[in-house]
Amino acid sequence: MGSGKRSGSRGGGARAARPPRVSSRIPRRDFLQGALLAAGTTLSGALLRAVAGEGGEAATDDYPPALQGMRGAHVGSFETAHALRDGSVASEVPVAEEAYDLVVVGAGISGLAAAHFYRAAAAGRRVLILDNHDDFGGHAKRNEFVLGGRLQLINGGTLDIDSPRPYSAVASALLRELGIDAAPLARRIEQRHYYAQHGLRSGIFFDAETFGSDKLLPGWRSLPLHTLLQTAPLAERARADLARLEDDATDYLPGLTEAQKKERLARMSYLEFLRDLVKLDPQALQVCQRLTHGEWGVGIDAVSALDLWGYGFAGFRGLKLSRRATPYMGATAAGYLETGGSVHCHLPDGNATIARLLVRKLIPAVAPGTTVEDVVSARFDYRRLDESSASVRLRLNSTVVRVRRLTEAADGGVEVVYVKAGATHAVRARHCVLACWNVMIPYLCPQLPAVQQQALRALVKAPLVYANVALRDWRAFQALGVSEVYAPGSYFSNLYLNPVVNIGTYRTATDPGQPTVLRLERAPCRPGLSEHEQNRAGRAELLATSFATFEAQIRAQLTRLLRAGGFDAERDITGITVNRWPHGYASEFNSLFDPWLPAHERPEVVGRRTFGPIAIANSDAGAAAYTDAAIDQAHRAVRELLPL
Repeated sequence: MGSGKRSGSRGGGARAARPPRVSSRIPRRDFLQGALLAAGTTLSGALLRAVAGEGGEAATDDYPPALQGMRGAHVGSFETAHALRDGSVASEVPVAEEAYDLVVVGAGISGLAAAHFYRAAAAGRRVLILDNHDDFGGHAKRNEFVLGGRLQLINGGTLDIDSPRPYSAVASALLRELGIDAAPLARRIEQRHYYAQHGLRSGIFFDAETFGSDKLLPGWRSLPLHTLLQTAPLAERARADLARLEDDATDYLPGLTEAQKKERLARMSYLEFLRDLVKLDPQALQVCQRLTHGEWGVGIDAVSALDLWGYGFAGFRGLKLSRRATPYMGATAAGYLETGGSVHCHLPDGNATIARLLVRKLIPAVAPGTTVEDVVSARFDYRRLDESSASVRLRLNSTVVRVRRLTEAADGGVEVVYVKAGATHAVRARHCVLACWNVMIPYLCPQLPAVQQQALRALVKAPLVYANVALRDWRAFQALGVSEVYAPGSYFSNLYLNPVVNIGTYRTATDPGQPTVLRLERAPCRPGLSEHEQNRAGRAELLATSFATFEAQIRAQLTRLLRAGGFDAERDITGITVNRWPHGYASEFNSLFDPWLPAHERPEVVGRRTFGPIAIANSDAGAAAYTDAAIDQAHRAVRELLPL
């Protein structure tokens, strides 16, 4: 059917299971969420202190990677930025209190890499990194759980060292400098097939509201569909159509040349291809709708048939297309089609390990050790991130609200204004790298030319939710024979047990009787709209959804899916961390909605133009939601400020 890392019948008489009660044992950190959304205005210093804790920061005994409840865009991280967007931030600028050679806005992998490249080109120069969150890493977020006395790690965002294209020389060199040689490291630490070796497979879950009854079927992606779907709660035609699609060799565009076929596929969604050409039953379309959520953040109605042909989805075999990319393809499909992709490596906390390695290299005092193996289990000393004596400082809970070029000269310096704990501060620097979400830059830097601001506003990101659930054990999964599940009609469309990785002293739980972590994924979107309209609607939904709602949905879905395996939500769920990303995946070219433009006219290229002492990084600037893009854009930005 295809792989993804982004009118049907409901049946009669089926009734949805009543959601279990919300447990008081699960911590919450969104107690002011409703009030903050309703207010929609600038937060007072008192309110900011109430949100973040006395003094405006998390209590000193709160270790950011171990915090549960609402993470990602947590309370206190986005309100000042939204106030700036809405024109509610005071315009007064205080006298600059500090001076640096470089100020980096954004402590994600791109911002941290920019600081590293700058220091490599100008040793000894002083760098300040500012970030609005209470932890560094951006989307490369680390979630820690201590379960049964054992540290268990899982990614809260960026998942893998993995890309549609081999890593560039720059990105590969940086990883090697940090101690990561991805191919041999993966062979040494990953146990990719652990669950399969123990008889666990992928499954598909049909929910009663969408398909008429709740049904979990092991064997998704491993059994032939005509075998797997024999007992599925689908109409006979829907089952037959899905089985037909898997083996289909029909040419649905007869009489056209290869070039004409590819152009047609670029102008129709995969939904249109399946509905109008393959003639799939509406129920079969419902099964397919969310196949693209994990990789693109929207459904098959908003991804081109050409991209999904390139990515290996079903239905195109009879078109007999050569495996050559075209300019009408997005970066993901074109990259995999042309190169087969990069080396793949999964670390226990995803690419948060890369962020931690960069921080430790920039600020050695934060953690002992020198290797990938020891950084995985290291506890960072967050008090050392922002020491006045250090040449590199990382300041969290600090939302930048203004970046101003001071003179027309290219080296005339820059003033950066930020809000921390309700107070406004200013610093000056020789250079600035904006490694934040590019769509925010026009609000931060209104001096930019209008055409550049317009281009930056077009870089809308796809919202995502990664909810990580601590479980007392995973016996229910063993009993049901599944380790991961696709749920095309449920609130969370995908879930899977924590991948098994052993590195250094760290060990993933591998006994079904041991506590472990489960990940659930949701891509909020609104089918029928354009991609970016869906992204905006999904972002609004995420910001309006409380932790209590996420928790109730998690408990209800897991109960319905795992009850037959002996699962009890009240007994078996011991912790929940919801990583909410209203600004998730960087957008890439989409032939359904974006005009084809020469490379130099594309919005990411126009948007990232250097403006005197101000350069722009982040994966947004490369129109690719991958770690190598974040690194490459950081290198380009610093190269435009300094000769490397």
